[in-house]
Amino acid sequence: MIKTARDLGELIRERRRALGWTQAELAVRCGTGERFIVELEGGKPSCHLEKSLIAARAVGIELGDIGSTHPRAQQSDDELGFLPKFS
Repeated sequence: MIKTARDLGELIRERRRALGWTQAELAVRCGTGERFIVELEGGKPSCHLEKSLIAARAVGIELGDIGSTHPRAQQSDDELGFLPKFS
């Protein structure tokens, strides 16, 4: 399960390497700069969402909509402990 920017970056890096691509090759396929891919794979939390989704799709990661009918949407507060609390 992807819970953080770091999780997404690690998954993208893993898939990119499995495909035998360099960061520069992924950047070309995504229409981004290599620096963006380096930051994305490094888990930079402020990476541009649209570019991140393009990179994920480029390496074969499908991110589906998690609606209220999805089993993971019924998580307890304990399972969401990784999220910051604002109050």
